[in-house]
Amino acid sequence: MIGKFRLAVAAGLLLAGGIAGAQNSAGVEPGQWVSTGRTWDEQRYSPLDQINAGTVEDLGLAWYVDLQTDRGQEATPLVVGRTLYNVEPWNIVTAYDATNGRQLWRYDPQVPLRFGREACCDIVSRGLAAWDGKIFVGTLDGRLIAIDAATGEPVWSELTTDQSQGYTITGAPRVFTLGERALVLIGNAGAENGVRGYVTAYDAATGEMAWRWYTVPGNPADGFENLAMERAAETWTGEWWRRGGGGTVWDSMTFDPELGLVYIGTGNGSPWAYRYRSPEGGDNLFLASIVALDLATGEYRWHYQTTPAETWDYTATQNMILADLEIGGRTRQVIMQAPKNGFFYVLDRATGELISAETIAPINWASGVDMETGRPIENPEARYSTVPVMVSPGAGGAHNWNPMAFSPLTGLAYIPVTETYMAYAEAETYDPDGRGLGTAFFGHDDIRREIAEYADAHSRGWLSAWDPVTQSERWRVPYAQKGSGGVLVTGGNLVFQGTIDTTFAAYRADTGEKVWEMPVQNVPIAAPITYMVDGVQYVAVNAGWGGGLAHVERSQFSELFLGPPRLLVFRLGGTAQLPPMPEESFVVPELSPPPPLTGTPQQVTLGEQLYGENCSLCHGNAARGGVKDLRHMSPDTHAAFADIVLGGTRAQNGMASFADRLSSEETEAIHHYLIARANADWDADQGEN
Repeated sequence: MIGKFRLAVAAGLLLAGGIAGAQNSAGVEPGQWVSTGRTWDEQRYSPLDQINAGTVEDLGLAWYVDLQTDRGQEATPLVVGRTLYNVEPWNIVTAYDATNGRQLWRYDPQVPLRFGREACCDIVSRGLAAWDGKIFVGTLDGRLIAIDAATGEPVWSELTTDQSQGYTITGAPRVFTLGERALVLIGNAGAENGVRGYVTAYDAATGEMAWRWYTVPGNPADGFENLAMERAAETWTGEWWRRGGGGTVWDSMTFDPELGLVYIGTGNGSPWAYRYRSPEGGDNLFLASIVALDLATGEYRWHYQTTPAETWDYTATQNMILADLEIGGRTRQVIMQAPKNGFFYVLDRATGELISAETIAPINWASGVDMETGRPIENPEARYSTVPVMVSPGAGGAHNWNPMAFSPLTGLAYIPVTETYMAYAEAETYDPDGRGLGTAFFGHDDIRREIAEYADAHSRGWLSAWDPVTQSERWRVPYAQKGSGGVLVTGGNLVFQGTIDTTFAAYRADTGEKVWEMPVQNVPIAAPITYMVDGVQYVAVNAGWGGGLAHVERSQFSELFLGPPRLLVFRLGGTAQLPPMPEESFVVPELSPPPPLTGTPQQVTLGEQLYGENCSLCHGNAARGGVKDLRHMSPDTHAAFADIVLGGTRAQNGMASFADRLSSEETEAIHHYLIARANADWDADQGEN
């Protein structure tokens, strides 16, 4: 829906010129990768063609770097001149000689470990921005830092969030320019923790704030920041502001310098459950929306809401791509997005008009989009109550953060797609001053187990070549499991993607034929880049399994044998070799029976509730899966349970102390619940055997 109160796009929008043209698709030097999507249109397309469908068989490893963490690697590196810049979990920024991997400097912003607890989907960073001799990074604790690109020393730092709330930053900053002025934009995450989303623009030279635009309205008693917020408030009911409302801009932004418009993708509602957020209805703008803002002022221009009254964690923060397409006999300036909800959208980027929308994967929450209204045709059964229902896609989405790419040569978008299913249910009660999602992750366990088994049997993933003009799939590369990485497409008629099979692969962009593949001992879930130095083309990718999928569905990947996370760089004729993985890497740990349950029924019931409120986002619904499957704790972990939860003894790995939220008695109750769950599933599994 474009919205009943869409404001007209002002005639005479500020045209960007001078420096602004330097990062449109025609202005970036072919051998450089200077922004997370390479260019402001975020196509993730490079015209380099030295590595092509005919020569790629000679591609080999040029150099690699072991990364000093075992957490998810989601970052897109940058290459400026002869230097490759990378960012690791905990927002550690590194600079390397792009030809041989020699480290030039390393900058650690010293993020307090307690912020690992706030990140719903791992302590990741998705990338950097570069401008005028500076590298920009957003940190998990809410800072935006400008770093001297030559020395690695900080130039300026601005705190962009209220650290007393549940904000984090996992997305890449973007630098866009108007005339001689450069603005660095940064959003944030934390909708699961009850925050109000916004995006902020800072002067890239000084760090001075230029503007801030909130994505959802605040408390009406405090007044509204602008007309857009006042009118958005008409689409909310109740006291939504007590839980922030959500709508965080945690990933995607793109920019059209000719229109002077910056486009942001907004996230899910806070809490998830719609009835507890807006009890008398309403679309809840600007949740799950593509929003166009004037870059100069931050003023609203138009929006399109992909999921009105969002209640399934269907964010619209996935990467957005600008292109000019021949549609209906004329050239259309479009913006394209495949958000979590399963549709592929093509919009007019000047006006927000919906041009087309079709599904890229099987879904059951909607049967299509009404082209008269722009609204999804919903399945009413998907709007869950307190009894769990199976909805597709699940909260992981049909397409998540793993970036898609677009080739102006083939006219195709290349999308990492997943088919997912999930049990959704409303909580019986909800405390708006707490941190719950308004959903239940426990109760009706027979229904939940049935849904989980169906999801396990039917979830899958593939690489899709999608025609945005005809809204149809041209070809598909299926994978044994979901979980493959982001995408790069090149002028050499190649699509590169890391695979869930722990390989890095290249496919013909026109047909999908696999023309090259190399085992790399880990899953490159991040999007690759390509660059050229001294006439040699390289391809680089971060390989490191982690992030949301690994958090929530870890048990699905129990036989995913992994080496250490690495930055991998390839070239034609490369001869570097990865060291062999030790034999113990291929051994599936033998599970021992859980300890006997000694807690009372009352303790287990309390523990179930507390687990759902505090632990389920990272450790899975009903303790199934997660970043660590707590049904399969070792005897040592059982013995140290209180020290881990309250003492923070594993904070370096992201498990910060919960001593400010949980008492010793409550921690003990959670432990009893986990032992009960472990015994229940152990007995069921042994019975099946």
